[in-house]
Amino acid sequence: MSMENDSSQVQTVAATEAVATEGLPTYPLAPGSRVNVRSGPGTNYSIIDVLPAGGYVTIRCQCPGTNISGPYGTTNIWDCIGNGRFVSDAYVRTGSDGYVTGRCS
Repeated sequence: MSMENDSSQVQTVAATEAVATEGLPTYPLAPGSRVNVRSGPGTNYSIIDVLPAGGYVTIRCQCPGTNISGPYGTTNIWDCIGNGRFVSDAYVRTGSDGYVTGRCS
């Protein structure tokens, strides 16, 4: 495979991800808080990334998980921000104490 083919495949994947997130709600993270991204909806799942303070997340779906206390209260709602990537809703300013999008299946 040539470099041209590798490059076009990367561009296609990036374009597909951009289209997949269009129309989904985006919300700010709590100011001053770096937020752990976990592989599932709870603290018993591995930390796979850390989001920077002042960042934003696109919520694909939400589901119940471990109860967490954070800047926006105590909740068991976890936001799926990508395939196998979850953050606690207690660190996301959604403007609601409940679900703001569909439940993960």
